[in-house]
Amino acid sequence: MTRIKRGVAALKRRKKVIKMAKGFRWRRKSHFRAAKEALLKAGKYAYRDRRAKKREFRNLFIKRLNNALKEHGLKYSVFIKTMADKKIILDRKVLSQLAVENPEVFAKFLKSVK
Repeated sequence: MTRIKRGVAALKRRKKVIKMAKGFRWRRKSHFRAAKEALLKAGKYAYRDRRAKKREFRNLFIKRLNNALKEHGLKYSVFIKTMADKKIILDRKVLSQLAVENPEVFAKFLKSVK
């Protein structure tokens, strides 16, 4: 039986890891073991933060909407309740964009909701 040398496959795997670690700082971009550990941690952070991003943006939309509603003498919670009662389905992102980009249209919308 002939001998199988695995150097080519190992080198290919290491090069792939080093290429993925491009842009990392210090030893983590050029040493295989450090790069592999950094990629594992980067993957965990990326997975976690894709979910955290959704929470943070929803929080931002609610804050923007609340500030816009305060100018018209309304509370956020009361506004959302009245929208739910009247079965108006608009998400917080659209409402906050409307409040920031088109305040006059938002004011007309508020009158129709009241």
